[in-house]
Amino acid sequence: MPLQHSPDPAESSWAQDVKAEYLIFFSSRDESGKPWCPDCRAIEGLLEEAFGPAESPSAMILYVGQRSAWKTPANPYRAPPWSVQSVPTIVRTRDGARLADEEISQHLDSFIRE
Repeated sequence: MPLQHSPDPAESSWAQDVKAEYLIFFSSRDESGKPWCPDCRAIEGLLEEAFGPAESPSAMILYVGQRSAWKTPANPYRAPPWSVQSVPTIVRTRDGARLADEEISQHLDSFIRE
């Protein structure tokens, strides 16, 4: 299934209704259309390769907001049920397992085959 994208930024209540196999917590895009987070920019191509083809597992990119909104402790994605501490973070919805930051480029392939 092609990689899907939330509204930018996504309301946390919106994220609770997503039925994708993987949720990808990702920085919002800046005025140039690029993610403000360099780690998110670095894995964009990897995400497209892993989740873009029709036979891939379903995945939804959830935009957590601009840098200032993400950095505040009140960002709703930092609290339960998500408890995301860094972007990018990928959560497997069936069991809550997650990869974050540099783990994504190192382990994404095996993570989605588990």
